[in-house]
Amino acid sequence: MTTDQKNEIDSRELAIVAAKAADGKQADNIIILPVGDILAITEYFVVASASNKRLVRAIADEILGVVRATTGRSPLRSEGVSEHEWILIDYGDIVVHIFGEETRRFYEIERLYKDVVAVDWK
Repeated sequence: MTTDQKNEIDSRELAIVAAKAADGKQADNIIILPVGDILAITEYFVVASASNKRLVRAIADEILGVVRATTGRSPLRSEGVSEHEWILIDYGDIVVHIFGEETRRFYEIERLYKDVVAVDWK
């Protein structure tokens, strides 16, 4: 893929790249929510969970590496990296949330967007 092709990837494709990267590192319950019509700050949420803190970090690292290799993009910011309970990776047009299982159950982020139809990414 050339640099021009990498830069042309759209938000939906980027979300799918992130979801597949998470899946490749054994993330659980991966969903892509098109939230652009509800939120002005981003187009898609990618939400995934992991069974332990080490896996939360490994999934985040995998997403960062695969997105960079596939698209040439780096995140605008990341949060929660040192805690490993909920890592947020913000690419602007998509935001990736990687939760520890207990943290995901507590925040129930999907409940806030229950009327949004998830993207079939597989």
